[in-house]
Amino acid sequence: MQIIFRYGFFKYQNITLALTDFQYVILVLSTVLIAAGGYVINNIFDQDTDAINYPKKVVVGNSISEKQAYNIYLILTSCGVGIGFYLANVIQKPLFAAIFILIAATLYLYATSLKQMLLIGNIVVAFLLAFSVIIIGIFDLYPVTFVENQQQMGVLFSILIDYAIFAFIINLFREIIKDFEDFEGDKIEGMNTFPIYFGKKIAVKIIFGFSFLPLVLLLFYINQYLINLLFVTIYLFLFVAAPLLIFIMKIWNAESKKDFQFLSLLLKWILFFGILSVVLISFNIKYNA
Repeated sequence: MQIIFRYGFFKYQNITLALTDFQYVILVLSTVLIAAGGYVINNIFDQDTDAINYPKKVVVGNSISEKQAYNIYLILTSCGVGIGFYLANVIQKPLFAAIFILIAATLYLYATSLKQMLLIGNIVVAFLLAFSVIIIGIFDLYPVTFVENQQQMGVLFSILIDYAIFAFIINLFREIIKDFEDFEGDKIEGMNTFPIYFGKKIAVKIIFGFSFLPLVLLLFYINQYLINLLFVTIYLFLFVAAPLLIFIMKIWNAESKKDFQFLSLLLKWILFFGILSVVLISFNIKYNA
């Protein structure tokens, strides 16, 4: 997402960006390293659950020891946060380094406690994904925002926020769907996930009801802002709205782990094609101009 926004959108806006290409690449690297660290610590604390849900995919305790996993976690997270400190000083906003510390700390709290709370863990993960879009504006737009270009930068920030909201909603649904996949192991381990709290059948119907929200918001957004961009509108109908409609139809009767795996993958593709639309918006605006 970060690469798409920088090189598929910002580069076409005729604006000055705060980071050089190298600095932006290491911003992306920092995001990846901290996220990877979060993935490792999550696997450390999920050993028992994963042994039930994904017995053939368990790494910690099989391929590597728990001690090695902790070392990998510390290296990944330290490098990611260290890069964050460097970038914060590059843009002369040293306090912004706290962002990377907070993200790393939140991922640790998620793995150790937040994921066991009803919806809290799902919301946290979805928010962190959405924030990986917003952080682009914090480091690449905000430092070069002045009175002269404030209006233009404000528009770009608002577009970033729109896409961040989209990423949040889609990933929140996906995180909940993944809880359906992990139902058996989570239940044995005493987790309080959405499908465990409400029961699978009721939870599915609740998700079905709320699944109209992203589709309605997307159609409203197209009508409000993009209806004059023909190629973008067609693209969004084919690659985002249509898959969302398929999701709505499939979730109603979803029961097996295979059903939820399909829905999780479908949401991943919806997120990807949704974010990719910003590239088409750039080209469509330039072409119409």
